[in-house]
Amino acid sequence: MERCVQWPSIAVSPDIHFQYNGFLSGLMLLSIARLFQNQLPQLFSRLFPFKRGLCHAYWAPNFWALYSALDKVLSVIGLELKLLDPNKVPKASMTSGLVQQFQHTVLPSVTPLATLICTLIAILPSIFCLWFKPQGPRGFLRCLILCALSSFMFGWHVHEKAILLAVLPMSLLSVGKAGDASIFLILTTTGHYSLFPLLFTAPELPIKILLMLLFTIYSISSLKTLFRKEKPLFNWMETFYLLGLGPLEVFCEFVFPFTSWKLKYPFIPLLLTSVYCAVGITYAWFRLYVSVLSDPPVGKTKKQ
Repeated sequence: MERCVQWPSIAVSPDIHFQYNGFLSGLMLLSIARLFQNQLPQLFSRLFPFKRGLCHAYWAPNFWALYSALDKVLSVIGLELKLLDPNKVPKASMTSGLVQQFQHTVLPSVTPLATLICTLIAILPSIFCLWFKPQGPRGFLRCLILCALSSFMFGWHVHEKAILLAVLPMSLLSVGKAGDASIFLILTTTGHYSLFPLLFTAPELPIKILLMLLFTIYSISSLKTLFRKEKPLFNWMETFYLLGLGPLEVFCEFVFPFTSWKLKYPFIPLLLTSVYCAVGITYAWFRLYVSVLSDPPVGKTKKQ
């Protein structure tokens, strides 16, 4: 009765078919009410976390992880060669594990505007290719994946879980062509392993390893069977890289905790995981881009 008096238009609608509309309308009204309670600045700070730094506490394995790692290496070399003033070099600002803004030591510091420009530059070729060289539904899906990957690669304060926005749709491409299957396996294996630091307790260790092994072995064996008449899915370099995830996991989980470095350099396992996975994800992104730009449009035939 109360609903009939307050919102007769909702009351007369069939509940079974339109009840979710009433639910969403209620959420909309609550959201608008929050805006009138001076919550707009907090909303924008959540949507655009410019004050939370370029990288997350655990660096997402993207271009900026490689950039920050290179800056760290150059700063160490500069200190060893006495090219930098130790008093002007911040102490573990990027590897402190804290969500904060920081300045690079040797390389130019990155601003939110710079990440926006880099993201747009990375996305535009795939969009132009989709518009001027249409490749059908698969071309659209490739463009979608490239946009997600490019945002992951160059975005500001990217979370590591955002790699799933590219991994999941890439699975739809993997059964069409051997080249796409190879890219999918590299991307999904590296992307899944990059999420290991999110499960950091001892009871979770065998679970995450077992789940990844089961999925990876099944995916590789299934796609190898599907494309058994074509060339191998991996070359020697790709095989060597993927096998390197095993020693990396052994070092991070079973060797490093028992070394003296654990107290002095606790961020090393996260740093190694982020940088190593960033190499694989960057490689998969580059290979997918080359494939999109080099494939001919759908329906194109040679002139007689």
